[in-house]
Amino acid sequence: MKVEEKVRVYLDKIKKENERINAFIEVRPEKEVIAEAKALDSKKKKGKLHGYVFGIKSNINVSGLSCSCASRVLEDYRGSYDASVVKKIRAEDGLIIGMLNMDEFASGTSGETSAFGPAENPVVSGHIPGGSSSGSAAAVAAGFCDVTLGSDTGGSIRVPSSFCGVVGMKPSYGAVSRYGLIDLSMSLDQIGPLGRSVSDVEKVFEVIKGKDDRDAKSVDFSSELDKRKLKIGVVRLEGVDSKIQKHIDDRVEEIKKKFNWSSEDVEIEGVELSLQAYHVLVWTEFFSSTRRFDGRKYGKKIEDYCGKEVLRRILGGSEISKAEFSGRYYYKAVGLKELIGREFDRVFRKVDFVVMPSVPVFPWKLGSKVSLEELYAVDALAIPANLGGVCAISIPCGTIGDKPVGMQLVCGKGEDNKLLSIAKEVERLF
Repeated sequence: MKVEEKVRVYLDKIKKENERINAFIEVRPEKEVIAEAKALDSKKKKGKLHGYVFGIKSNINVSGLSCSCASRVLEDYRGSYDASVVKKIRAEDGLIIGMLNMDEFASGTSGETSAFGPAENPVVSGHIPGGSSSGSAAAVAAGFCDVTLGSDTGGSIRVPSSFCGVVGMKPSYGAVSRYGLIDLSMSLDQIGPLGRSVSDVEKVFEVIKGKDDRDAKSVDFSSELDKRKLKIGVVRLEGVDSKIQKHIDDRVEEIKKKFNWSSEDVEIEGVELSLQAYHVLVWTEFFSSTRRFDGRKYGKKIEDYCGKEVLRRILGGSEISKAEFSGRYYYKAVGLKELIGREFDRVFRKVDFVVMPSVPVFPWKLGSKVSLEELYAVDALAIPANLGGVCAISIPCGTIGDKPVGMQLVCGKGEDNKLLSIAKEVERLF
């Protein structure tokens, strides 16, 4: 199918269904998108992403498009430049169709904190898609585009991917440049791709990865899968719905039988405190990063226009940052982050990759009353990979009732190519 034909199909589907799904908060003008698609079809030398139609999470700068972070604070801000990942996508003939909904300033786990209304799960009608990359997962699941970009600070790609039944990858910390990302927590944030298959996600990752002089933390990683017999590390954590855990355990047994791989249960010291450490780090760094939204350059002071969850994190970060605490809570959290990184290093000397559920619970109905403890616990299985700086991916592994279940695969820092190779093998079973 030509790019023009594909784009017309997507635009028509978005017109008919996006009002309900609310995955896109801005779609480029039809004439402009069609003209770009025609230009791509006429190219003789085609790039690696030729024919791929993208949606971009609205905290990643795209020149001329809304980069609002789904907040009234930045609703009038339009990207004045392309983020490094966007430049790379365009250089390889990827076509960007619009900007995606998200939890406000990436602060949320359900997709319900957007100032422009919640996104809806296209697979489980009337239910949350998960957050914060809610629109990124919903757009792929709804068939609005081929692939999307999201950002993952503590599960924000993997959680909605699991809830919506799509593939979502959090690369190793530093594997993909964050230049052009409006940060939530720069010691944890990572941009990553979402798609309908591991192969699609892999193609995007191969283009956007790599060192960037504009992101001092970015590095070049290279790893390949050793074709020998592999050993799976199974992580079991408290708080996982028993049906989900049994489903994952059954899938692990299928994998072992199919590939003649082995497994053993593994423990990660300190992981039970990862949720608490994560919020100390995120709230402190988010408070610091939002001081630029003071009502001068961007027109609106964040405390005057943001939603409850964003304000909660700003106020919490303000308290943690007070001079009388001398940074002791923040540095304790940093210490636990470093411990978990060392623990992953230890575990990956024993096993080739780790398996656990992507999310411990099922998506709930939009508008349900959910406690803060329940909200924050949604990320509990995803956060350790962010604290450890390792790579992780959520792949669909079946359903329970009508609800998709995601299996999370985790490999060591810099082993992103190995992770994708394993994920492609496992994906074929489901």
